Amino acid sequence: MHATFEHTTQARPAAAWGAVAAMSLCVAVLIASEFMPVSLLTPIAGDLGLSEGQAGQAISISGLFAVVTSLFVAQLTRGIDRRVVLAAFAGLLILSGAIVTFAPSYAVLMIGRALLGVAIGGFWSMSTAIVMRLLPEDAVPRGLAMLNAGNAVAATIAAPLGSFLGDLIGWRGAFFCVVPLALAALVWQWSSMPALPARGRKASGSVLLLLRRPQVALGMASMFLLFMGQFALFTYLRPFLEQVAGYSVPALSLALLLMGLAGVAGTWCVGHLLHRPLYPVVIAIPLVMAALAATLIAVASFKLPVAVLLVAWGFFGTAAPVGWGTWLSRVLADDAEAGGGLQVAVIQFAITIGAAGGGLLFDLAGWWATFVLAAVLLLGSALAAWAASIERGHAK
Repeated sequence: MHATFEHTTQARPAAAWGAVAAMSLCVAVLIASEFMPVSLLTPIAGDLGLSEGQAGQAISISGLFAVVTSLFVAQLTRGIDRRVVLAAFAGLLILSGAIVTFAPSYAVLMIGRALLGVAIGGFWSMSTAIVMRLLPEDAVPRGLAMLNAGNAVAATIAAPLGSFLGDLIGWRGAFFCVVPLALAALVWQWSSMPALPARGRKASGSVLLLLRRPQVALGMASMFLLFMGQFALFTYLRPFLEQVAGYSVPALSLALLLMGLAGVAGTWCVGHLLHRPLYPVVIAIPLVMAALAATLIAVASFKLPVAVLLVAWGFFGTAAPVGWGTWLSRVLADDAEAGGGLQVAVIQFAITIGAAGGGLLFDLAGWWATFVLAAVLLLGSALAAWAASIERGHAK
């Protein structure tokens, strides 16, 4: 392990786990904020005089700004205490929630959502590197699992909670609920996190230069194919469940809830498997997900088998980011912040391309073509991870 990593992972006070828990809460609020508009597009559009398509761009713009921020945040914040940087991103989350809540126009709404994208890209980019500094090396997988559990919970409840709150207190009230939660996360994070001075290492330049390392290039390729495949299928689960599997709306909601709960379980389990045998895990996850996608095609008209497969999909799909976050903490221990920025950009771009490509096939050839695409991409992810494991062996 590199000397810089050893230096920054020396024993920390017991408050370090509290700081990771506070980061997990912040992640949950970030992800809930990102996806809350999904169930509030109609009232947002009606109130601001927009089409639902225009209102939907409130989600797209946050993703775009997350990608751009993730590519440059390590360079732009070098020399600044990481505790202060994370607090600034939590502050942006609070500001975004307030701006969206009181937005008088479409332009102001989009400014608020753009600030959210900056917070998401910046926070996620630095999360692995910060966890590496807060915890001993053998506890890093569990710390990353805690962060991704917050992600899984938020992704599960954001849309239904947004819909419920929107009916109860209006869409503006629903968005304002983010503000006190984000404020609580900021206060908890600031009070529990030790000072994390920026490292004295010179910036490595563009994060894209990391791709010159074969190990990094193959790992990022595997991640790209994994998230493309995952979201090519996941984005179109609702029409599949309603139109093909014959689920009612309550049954569909229950199936998606069970998927999310399985994802929380998956993050917990994988966090205990990643202490040493890393590559078998990141190879096996996309292989299993490819098999699940293919099996969904075969049993599409049978409700119970479909539900069982979706629970398994949630378990493995949410475990995958923990595996790759652990990979980042080992392969790029000397440049984890830049690596985290590259990882977030790759994942966000893969989600966008996967959802778009899956939708195109869904419309042109039918749902089964989208599921086949997902299976092929996931197989490619497993192959790229296998190649990365071979390259890792050669590099030793």
